[in-house]
Amino acid sequence: MAKKRKEKNFSSFLNNPIDFTLVITILLLLGIGLVMVLSASSPSALAESGNSYAYFSKQLIFGILGIFVMLFISKIDYRFYQKFYKHALIFSILSLVLVMLIGKEVNGAKRWIEITKTLSIQPSEMVKILMIIFYAGLLVKNRDELDKYGKGFFKHLLFLAPIIGLLILQPHLSASIVIIGIISIMMIVAGCKFKHFLFTGLAGGVPLLTAAIAFSPYRLERFITFLDPWKDASDSGWQVIQSLYAIGSGSLFGVGLGDSKQKYLYIPEPHNDFIFSILSEEIGFIGCTVVLILFAIFIWRGILIAIKAPDMFGSLLAVGITSLVAIQVIINVAVVTSSMPATGMPLPFFSYGGTALFILLCEMGILLNISRAGAK
Repeated sequence: MAKKRKEKNFSSFLNNPIDFTLVITILLLLGIGLVMVLSASSPSALAESGNSYAYFSKQLIFGILGIFVMLFISKIDYRFYQKFYKHALIFSILSLVLVMLIGKEVNGAKRWIEITKTLSIQPSEMVKILMIIFYAGLLVKNRDELDKYGKGFFKHLLFLAPIIGLLILQPHLSASIVIIGIISIMMIVAGCKFKHFLFTGLAGGVPLLTAAIAFSPYRLERFITFLDPWKDASDSGWQVIQSLYAIGSGSLFGVGLGDSKQKYLYIPEPHNDFIFSILSEEIGFIGCTVVLILFAIFIWRGILIAIKAPDMFGSLLAVGITSLVAIQVIINVAVVTSSMPATGMPLPFFSYGGTALFILLCEMGILLNISRAGAK
């Protein structure tokens, strides 16, 4: 009898169907993303290694592995993670400290741990999902205090301090922005009052962000470039201007898949943060609209999964994972269209980065498992 009750409590929904619409959306985004990595990276890969497929082949391997792991994780009961939510915070801090101690510095930033000469991991990508798990568990445990400022909102926000501090030291402002955004949305959904965020943001957040920009030469340069990229068109404004040229060249239907001109070393590393520019150039406004609609469908399904989740922990996990993708998409598209200063934000499923793609697909597995729990 005890065995039957344990099975019912822990795994009663594991044979339920997953969200088929979400699976198809994920696979479409992944497929289009892989094609765009192949197209956007081929000139850079040929120039650097003599192999046009160098970047694509790595991305493809991580994508295929990620699909299998996603399907495996979709079978693991999401409530399992709630038992280890405190460990998620500890592991996040330790991994970010490890980056500072043994991390590899690239372009003035120490964000990667080198495993082999051809493989590096970026712990900040793992920290994003770990912080979602931590806050989901924490907010569930303290749900009765969340409407208060001191014991609720402010006390819970303080747990972010060591994480954001370590990320700023790397420096990794884009990851900091994403994590703060995700946790803010999760806390509001859990029951924290919006006015507490507004007050704290105006009193502390805005001054700190202003100081971070004003006292950091490269951040200040990015902000000035955003205001007028043509003021220094051959240097700091080059990437944004080339991005706008690519988007404008795409017109309605694009110049054709693989026929981008800006990817030929005009846009630096076009397969990374500015891959949406190449996508815009090659498949045009119609193609971009299709991709953005797919992201909108993903967000819609994520919200539905959060609503249908059988408990608060599952709902907050779904909200966090959905917010993770949504925030990165919004910021990335805003940057490449010169609607906000450059932040180094990748586009989920599209930007090159094998380990980042693998971790993202693991997160999709968690979301799919929550969809099983809410299936009727």
